[in-house]
Amino acid sequence: MSRSLPGTRLLRTFEAAARHLNFTRAAHEVGLTPAAVSYRIKEMEAQLGLTLFVRSSRSIELTPAGRVLFEAAADALDNLQRATARARRMQRGEGHLRVSLGARFATHWLLPRLEGFRTAHPDLELTFDISDQVRDFAVDDVDVAIRFGAGHYENTCAERLFDSVVVPVCSPRLLATERRLSEPRDLLGEMLCHVDCEVNGLVWPNWSMWMVAAGVDDFDASRSVAFGDSSHVVQAVVDGNAIGLVELSMVARDLAEGRLVRLFDIGISLTPEYAYYLVYPQGMGADPRICALREWMFEEIAGGGGARFS
Repeated sequence: MSRSLPGTRLLRTFEAAARHLNFTRAAHEVGLTPAAVSYRIKEMEAQLGLTLFVRSSRSIELTPAGRVLFEAAADALDNLQRATARARRMQRGEGHLRVSLGARFATHWLLPRLEGFRTAHPDLELTFDISDQVRDFAVDDVDVAIRFGAGHYENTCAERLFDSVVVPVCSPRLLATERRLSEPRDLLGEMLCHVDCEVNGLVWPNWSMWMVAAGVDDFDASRSVAFGDSSHVVQAVVDGNAIGLVELSMVARDLAEGRLVRLFDIGISLTPEYAYYLVYPQGMGADPRICALREWMFEEIAGGGGARFS
């Protein structure tokens, strides 16, 4: 009697369980409970008439049959993902470019300029994948990405767009008061805020680092306020009496339009090699859609939308 093959839902659950050899971690990955993962595995075993796992009180292991099925399931799911990505790109057509980028870059750099791109390229539609995760162009439904990092991504081309320089800013209202902010030491009595995060194990520039660069050696870091997102820092500066450390390129328009004011000509970076990069698959540099986005971004950068690396 012939048996039908398991569907993709069962295969995906089985592949995750076989890769992790742990139902709890597999459940987290596929969005189920451990009990539901166990139920699906039993369903697949019953459907195939095979024992796929050897279970004990503390661990699970694949049987020889399970190892054969795991290799086949992993290949099948990978091939299906790649085929689906190609099919989606084909369906979108030549007038559509899907861009992957982080929320910070989207909010503070690209979206405020998006109307300008649409005016320059009315026949090219942009849609977005908002994520800081590095995408696999062969599998994920994206054509090009904008990423902050060292620019090393396998099987891709990465063109440096501009550096990330962190500078202190305040609101014009703060300067309209009787506060004296003529030298870096004058900031010691102010409410200072910054982003508290790490990038690949490197600490994002904070007030302690900036004060060292400014020659202030008695700064008390406990007096500064840390936020998890740069948007909160900008909002605190705009709404209140705070002075914030922010990326210069992300607030260029706010500075140009007078909503923010830069204090002092001192900026610091994460490391020299870290910057914003335009990333796309190898061999796709001549794609007219990517060319259009690249050329438009470099024009914006040349006009003050970022510090171009030289």
